[in-house]
Amino acid sequence: MKVPFLDLRAQHQSIQSEIFSLWEKIYQETAFVSGAFVRQFEREFAKACQVEHAVAVGNGTEALRLALVALGVKPGDEIIVPPNTFIATTEAIEQAGGKIVFVDIHPGTYNIDVNRIEEAVTPKTAGILPVHLYGQTADMDPILEIAEQHGLWVLEDASQAHLAEYKGRKAGSMGTAAAFSFYPGKNLGACGEAGAVTTNSPKLAQRVAMLRNHGQREKYIHELSGYNSRCDELQAAALSVKLKHLPKWNEMRRRCVQRYRQRLQNINGVKLPHVLDGALPVWHLFVIQVANRDAVAQSLQERGVGVGFHYPVALHLQGAYRWMGHDKGAFPVTEEYTQKLLSLPMFPEMDEEQIDYVCDALIELVRS
Repeated sequence: MKVPFLDLRAQHQSIQSEIFSLWEKIYQETAFVSGAFVRQFEREFAKACQVEHAVAVGNGTEALRLALVALGVKPGDEIIVPPNTFIATTEAIEQAGGKIVFVDIHPGTYNIDVNRIEEAVTPKTAGILPVHLYGQTADMDPILEIAEQHGLWVLEDASQAHLAEYKGRKAGSMGTAAAFSFYPGKNLGACGEAGAVTTNSPKLAQRVAMLRNHGQREKYIHELSGYNSRCDELQAAALSVKLKHLPKWNEMRRRCVQRYRQRLQNINGVKLPHVLDGALPVWHLFVIQVANRDAVAQSLQERGVGVGFHYPVALHLQGAYRWMGHDKGAFPVTEEYTQKLLSLPMFPEMDEEQIDYVCDALIELVRS
């Protein structure tokens, strides 16, 4: 058997007619950018995330950057962020003019360790940027409490956590603002590139909306020096179609994880991710820990099982951030996990036979 790491074909085939009918309408009307479908998706996504405003932009990295600029980040402002995330999170901080301050991750959830945040706060700290990694939210209540105590904003990186919940609240609804990616492989993925910023602040939403479109409130009237980061109509239409199916797809992912846990929970050599009390993850990725990770991954691939590494080198040890001067051992939990984390196949349409095949192969390898 071959089990792909990700299979987008089944999902897209099931909704092809819904998307293509809308795309044909867009094509006939030649209304390709920033029109009715973008506005419709923004309304629908804001409602789904339990917020007042959603602003669609060009991609997830732009969502982060525009949110940071809209929040007023200026040179020297320190922003607290975990080193276990995709580089887009920290790229956006730098591009907005901020200074990256890393805080190590929690040993169970792989998200930022809330017990280490306050010691990283200085008079130059402007905000906290927790990442809802792999589809589970960070532990938001302590983060929000620290932010309130120190007068900081909180920007959620919710790029992997579409409709995830934390104590009944949706990812993207708890901080000052949030950034989402709709990269095709995400739980809610476009048929290309797109992203969004969510917030309950009308002022912040309006500022992001202006920044994405050359600083315009109206055509050719530029109140800000902005960017070109508009979401096109084709992507917005596809996202509206997919958003209707997303709760079902997320539940299908949870059923996949339930089966994975049934098969792997008592297997020596396999450590499963911890779920926070009150959290309802959406399992963008199902990431376990195994010893001899690289050898196990290679053997799984030889058996036809697709795997991934998220992420094999911690950000503070990447060449892009060598200038920060962090040596090995600076963030030990993250560094240890980069050698052990293994992402198993995860997509809504996985069936029990596929999951059992993955688990059988993994169990054989860790016991040998």
